Amino acid sequence: MTAHATAPGLRDFYEDPAVPVASGEDRSRLQARLLARALGPVRPGREPATVLDVGCGDGSAAAVAARILDGHRIVGVDWSQDALRRAALRLPRVVRGELSDGGLPFASASADAVLFSEVVEHLVDPDSALDELRRVLRPGGHLMLSTPNLAAWYNRALLLGGVQPVFSEVSLRGVHGRPGSQVVGHLRLFTARALREFVTASGFEVVRLEGAPFHGVPRPLRPLDRLACRVPSVASILLVHARRR
Repeated sequence: MTAHATAPGLRDFYEDPAVPVASGEDRSRLQARLLARALGPVRPGREPATVLDVGCGDGSAAAVAARILDGHRIVGVDWSQDALRRAALRLPRVVRGELSDGGLPFASASADAVLFSEVVEHLVDPDSALDELRRVLRPGGHLMLSTPNLAAWYNRALLLGGVQPVFSEVSLRGVHGRPGSQVVGHLRLFTARALREFVTASGFEVVRLEGAPFHGVPRPLRPLDRLACRVPSVASILLVHARRR
C-alpha cells in the first residue's frame, strides 16, 4: 500500500514484511467486474485502457483484476520496495510511486482508471491523495475506491457494548480494545455517507456505492456478512465507483 506520510515510524511499519498488503478476493473480483463494465471490452482498433493499481501491495488484487479486465493494461504502483518485489511476480508492470514527495510518476490525464483498494484508510493526508489521483486520471476517468466501513453491522453492535470498532486502531505497536490481533495501520475510517461526500468534494462524481464482504469475519458469520452487502451502509467494506469531473 502507498503510505502518504514521511514519518520514519510509518515508513518502517509499511516496509515490514509481516504487515498485511493484500485484501480478500471477493472485494477484488467485485471491484474488477464493476470496472470491466465501465471500460468495456478491448476491441480491434481500440486502445486498451491504462489502469493504475495505486497501493497495489503484493499485486494479488491486481492479478485478480487482470483476469477480469482481459486485454487492458494494468500497472501496479506502490511505495514499499518489499511489496513491489512480490507484486512483480504477479504483474508484468510495476512502478515505485507515492502520493507525496512530488506525486505519482505519471503525466496528467494519462490513466483511464485507478484502483485504490484499502489505501485511503492508511493516509495522513487523504485530500492531497485524491487530488493526485484526479490529476493522473483523464476527464471522465474511473476511480474504484474501497475502504473498511466504520458503521459495519458488527461495529454498530460493538460500540453499543463499549468495544472499539473493528478496523479502528489506537497504536502501531499492538491491538487495544477491539477484536483481532493484527495491527494494520489504519488512520482514517469512513461511513458510507462520509465516503460519498469526501469523494464528491474531491472532484469526482459518485456513480455507484456498493458493499463487499470482509475476509476476516469468522466463518459462521460470513453468510450474514454477505447478506449485509445488500445494504452498503452496514456492509463490511465500502466500494465506490466514481468518475473524474
